Amino acid sequence: MPYYKYAAITASGGNTKGVIEAQSVEAAQDALASRGLMPTSVSETSGPDSPGGGGSFLARLNTNMQKIKPQDLILFTKQFKTMLNAGIPVLQSLDVLEAQTENTKLKAAIVSIAADIKSGTTLSKAFSKHQNIFSELYCNMIRAGEISGTLTEVLERLIYIVDHEFKVKKDIKSALTYPAVVVVALVAAFFILIIFVLPQFVAMFAKTGATLPLPTRICLGIHAALVRYWHLGLALLGGALFLISAYFRTDAGKIFRDGMFLHMPILGPVFKKAAMARFASIFAILQASGITVLEAIDILSGTIGNHYIARDFRNLREKLEQGRGLSGPLRSCPSFTPMMVSMISIGEETGNMEEMLKEAAHHYDYEVEYAVSKMSELLGPVLVAGLTGVVGFFALAIFLPLVEMMQNAMRGGM
Repeated sequence: MPYYKYAAITASGGNTKGVIEAQSVEAAQDALASRGLMPTSVSETSGPDSPGGGGSFLARLNTNMQKIKPQDLILFTKQFKTMLNAGIPVLQSLDVLEAQTENTKLKAAIVSIAADIKSGTTLSKAFSKHQNIFSELYCNMIRAGEISGTLTEVLERLIYIVDHEFKVKKDIKSALTYPAVVVVALVAAFFILIIFVLPQFVAMFAKTGATLPLPTRICLGIHAALVRYWHLGLALLGGALFLISAYFRTDAGKIFRDGMFLHMPILGPVFKKAAMARFASIFAILQASGITVLEAIDILSGTIGNHYIARDFRNLREKLEQGRGLSGPLRSCPSFTPMMVSMISIGEETGNMEEMLKEAAHHYDYEVEYAVSKMSELLGPVLVAGLTGVVGFFALAIFLPLVEMMQNAMRGGM
């Protein structure tokens, strides 16, 4: 649909302007009127926040490439919840949010959502058209809030989920930054030493005619291979990366990749505990929103963030449809910890599943924080050992021949 740039007078007498998506000028005027605005000018434009024809391609490219930061989504959800809680109608709330949102991609989505609602689409369906911004979980939670009439409470829980997961990811990335920098530095140092430093000693070693030690011969072999076959190495590396990337885009590849992450030493426990915390917190919110266990499993399989665990969810559904409960089938899933299964079992027996899941979520939140701090402590010695090994190997490769040359010179002098 085309976009229309408008200027209008609000119900309170103030002025506002923006961009709206509609089928025609008349449809745009009707949409503005339905929001309680009196349009003073409406003209077609090339896209959201685009001044006109010449910049249409760049404006759309900028809108499509712009990322929605978690902070933007959290702020949008908080403002939306606050206005709905104050009794402001949905369309009017969206109009205010459109005017206040600075992110052009999010602004365009708000315009589209408002237009869809004006045409009779439900709020959850309007949101689900923008799953590159609003996740499947987000849209399903909106749907649950619509059905149960508790939209503001659901938005409050969504704020917690988005904010909590942003903090967890930030902590994990922060913990991995130092190891990543050290690994990159090690790789760079390796290639610099092999390509630029070692050749300086090759001529000196060749003059002695002595048998070179094994570390030196290995380094010379690597140097010769890199110099002669670097183009073949790059081609093989590029081909391998392409094939691995293509495989990881398949369902089997995603399952293998995420399963590998869960079973990695040091990092694996962090990923598993983070997945358990995500599962428990989301499942608790879905239970509180009146969503059935089967529907919750379907939602969780698409939002858990790990395809290896999502496969277990798909296998669970058949057993759940047979009325075998949740804790029993979960015991056969290696992805789930014994504690999580026990908490769910107690929740089923006592009829207090939501509270048990909340307790499990709080426990695993603490476990993730502890595991992240422990990961930093464990990775430090590993990186130091790796650095020591690389430096020691090159020291032996360079200094052993020098020592031998000095000894030969001393023997010759005698």
